[in-house]
Amino acid sequence: MTIQIGILPDDIIHTILDGNTVQRVNNGSFIRLPHPRTGLSALFLPHQTPSGSTISELQVVEPINSRSWFIGNEIIADGRLLMIMPVDPAFLLVPILRSVSPRNGTPGQFRTLDDIFEEAAMKLEQSSSKDSTGTISTKDLATFASLDCCKDSITRVCDRQDLPPDIIVYRFSPTKFIEYLKLKVENLLKSDVIEGSKTLMRSLAKDGLMEDGNEDLLQAGRLKIACDLIAQYIPSDLRTLLSASYDFAELDVYLEKLEEEQRLKAQEASTNTRSRKKAVKKEDSKEKVDKRKAPKQSQGVEKLKKANINGMAKLSTFFTKKL
Repeated sequence: MTIQIGILPDDIIHTILDGNTVQRVNNGSFIRLPHPRTGLSALFLPHQTPSGSTISELQVVEPINSRSWFIGNEIIADGRLLMIMPVDPAFLLVPILRSVSPRNGTPGQFRTLDDIFEEAAMKLEQSSSKDSTGTISTKDLATFASLDCCKDSITRVCDRQDLPPDIIVYRFSPTKFIEYLKLKVENLLKSDVIEGSKTLMRSLAKDGLMEDGNEDLLQAGRLKIACDLIAQYIPSDLRTLLSASYDFAELDVYLEKLEEEQRLKAQEASTNTRSRKKAVKKEDSKEKVDKRKAPKQSQGVEKLKKANINGMAKLSTFFTKKL
């Protein structure tokens, strides 16, 4: 049996340990749904608790080189780390709803939830059939649609109409979804997620946003980071809409100026480096030329070098005291 190391939410761990005390969704198996940012097939784990249902995403941290785990006296050959992290089902609804929305930018028609998921299942199963990550099946979409957390989230991303006698229809609303995202951004700013991340705080400090006098720019920088974190689960066009809903003009001007200054400094440093290399190269060339142009000695000196001095008295003998 293959053994892998994973990180799971507490409620899932308790369900596993409690055995049959809680009914498992889909027999505890993963389902495939389109990833909200890329649209590609990804694995998610639906989970039922006494208080309601949740859904989590499977993420794999894979080392570049081959690795193993050493746990006690046992060696786990697979060095990957599996993480099952809770995800907001509202994000997962977006690619499903957009798959049945008009491509020409019109809002589209209001439809029942069953109609939406039925058409979405057909289109997503067909489009993902050639996806190397796996096919999104009708069964998996039906499992997701049956979750209470999915039904509760539909109004966060859709406009709703109640038709008599008891029919409820929905239509995807980008505007409503952006407003929901802005609430998430606000909650993220109120938490200590950004301040608790050394990487994020270093990025703010690197741009000089934590210096005295840049308080307004710092708040804008924190807001932009929060938007970028939320944007990890939305496609690029919705990310653009989210950013456009805030005023980052002053921050953008500051960052552009900072980038230009850094570019000029790098260019100046590169120019100085080339100048030093050129000067060193010129000096080396001059030394080589000087060696090649050493003055030619006279014929007299050359003859003296060749003279036979055997038997000749040394010059010092003429200055010694004679006895």
